[in-house]
Amino acid sequence: MSDLSKDPVYIAEDLIAQDIDAYLVKHQHKTMLRFITCGSVDDGKSTLIGRLLYDSKMIFEDQLASLENDSKAHGTQGQNIDFALLVDGLAAEREQGITIDVAYRFFATDKRKFIVADTPGHEQYTRNMVTGASTADLAVILIDARQGVLTQTRRHSYLVQLLGIRNVVLAVNKMDLVGYSQERFDQIVADYSKFAEQLGMKAFLPIPISGLAGDNIVTPSENMAWYQGPTLLGHLEEAPINVARMQDEPFRMAVQWVNRPNLNFRGFAGQIGSGTIQPGDAIRVLPSGKTTTVKSIVTYGGTLDRAVAGQSITLTFADEIDCSRGDVIVQADAPCEVADQFEATLVWMDEAEMLPGRPYLLKIGTQTLTATVTEPKYEVNINTLEHLSSRTLALNAIGVVNISTDRAVPFEAYAKNPDLGGFILIDRMTNATVAAGMVHFALRRSQNIHWQALDIDRDAHAAIKNQKAKVVWFTGLSGSGKSTIANIVEKKLHAMGKHTFLLDGDNVRHGLNRDLGFTDAERVENIRRVGEVAKLMSDAGLIVLTAFISPFRAERQMVREIMAEGEFMEVYVNTPLAVAEERDVKGLYKKARSGNLKNFTGIDSPYEAPEDAELVVNTVELSAEEAAERVIEALLNS
Repeated sequence: MSDLSKDPVYIAEDLIAQDIDAYLVKHQHKTMLRFITCGSVDDGKSTLIGRLLYDSKMIFEDQLASLENDSKAHGTQGQNIDFALLVDGLAAEREQGITIDVAYRFFATDKRKFIVADTPGHEQYTRNMVTGASTADLAVILIDARQGVLTQTRRHSYLVQLLGIRNVVLAVNKMDLVGYSQERFDQIVADYSKFAEQLGMKAFLPIPISGLAGDNIVTPSENMAWYQGPTLLGHLEEAPINVARMQDEPFRMAVQWVNRPNLNFRGFAGQIGSGTIQPGDAIRVLPSGKTTTVKSIVTYGGTLDRAVAGQSITLTFADEIDCSRGDVIVQADAPCEVADQFEATLVWMDEAEMLPGRPYLLKIGTQTLTATVTEPKYEVNINTLEHLSSRTLALNAIGVVNISTDRAVPFEAYAKNPDLGGFILIDRMTNATVAAGMVHFALRRSQNIHWQALDIDRDAHAAIKNQKAKVVWFTGLSGSGKSTIANIVEKKLHAMGKHTFLLDGDNVRHGLNRDLGFTDAERVENIRRVGEVAKLMSDAGLIVLTAFISPFRAERQMVREIMAEGEFMEVYVNTPLAVAEERDVKGLYKKARSGNLKNFTGIDSPYEAPEDAELVVNTVELSAEEAAERVIEALLNS
């Protein structure tokens, strides 16, 4: 048998294996810096990252060959390498020479590992920039030396500050296109400094660079001898990372999963957001407030004597107390706040504007709950940082609002703990993420206002009237016959000795809702108020009839959800638009068609027909009397 130890192939493979092991050990203990590149469109963000990857030798030979071929086919640099193509992976990005999605890339040097997020510069993709910045430790804000400080530069700088990134590099790019002018560089830094001071940005590092030519990226530029500061990569390698910051905070862990593999084990799994934990430590489960101590810390690799922020673990408790997904386990003597109302900053990310009063899904930590947003306290003018009055928020707008949730939620201010202070809003109908938010503080009224227990409840009110409380919600286009049918129904119920009240759309707008117009946002608030009034009336044991266009499913669903089970009855008065317009009893369709009445449902504002109404009446096939009889039959049999 041959001696493998003397085989040249074996020796070579062994040396390669040793090199790989040494490489892995070497990189295992390096710190990791996450950073983003941001700024206005075409400032050279992708080119800069491509240059970093190229100069740090993180491109394989086959990738380099592919890059050279792609540069000839799609590049913007003639026959030269277009470094932007290393990160502009989408076909649309290569065709247009811009970044659309967030591109993440890993690279490493002898000193540190990096994950960089190349974020888009276009205003319409601001939401993608927020995504990339949410996990970053450092931001590289690029400025085209020819263009100077632009609106999107200010927007991204504001978001960087808002998201708590305090390590900022101002990379003045394309210095080769301005003749490496120190005067131009100094002017841009001076302009940016004024805005940074307004933002409250305490410090930033300005570096003159050329991503394409490689000036001051990895090695000092011979073309800018007047600059004596660090290169970009040199700063990235030395930038401080306070990995222990969250470990120094009180213990927080949002429960992601209750681990119950058998009858003998029950643990609570999650990633530690802040602090440290050891067996025997006293903990509190929020929002219930139940307390116990930690029995053990379990991981895939075995039990631990101690765990710190960033680790994913499973905790077992010394006592059997209730704890579920979405709860937060905290240090017993230093709990976080619990509230159902708080102030927050919102970055609106949807093309459809925010509708105050509309219920959205709010995802914070590991729980999802229903929340409503108030009319903005103010919107921020990105250029001047002025606080503007606004009734809603449009795409990419940033504003401060109050949030109200359907139940108490454990949280901390975003500035202190992003895991428990950052949230997203989700549209309940489309399931699209419409906003990112950062909690400021709990509203004092959330602690000062409590439900008062009443001896005479809603069932008692209904019983004395010898009826069941009910809300009959008539919806349909203007002119469909809602008010006419509802009025007949009330007369017939009154003749039967039933206690009723009719809330009509036009009548309510003369009083309770006289301050509201007909924009989508105001329509939402109109229905929210009516829903709350209907709820109070049903609590009094009444049969409440409402006749409102109520064009949006989300608001009708919101009213349904605040009522007791089985108490809400939706009646869709189904009348084709052509028929309703032909009737035009109030002359509203004529005004809308002539342009004298804006935001009119069915003409220039949408109507979302019910999909699962308890009753549908077609007023083309039925008279108002016949429709009313069907409503009463359905009501009394429900």
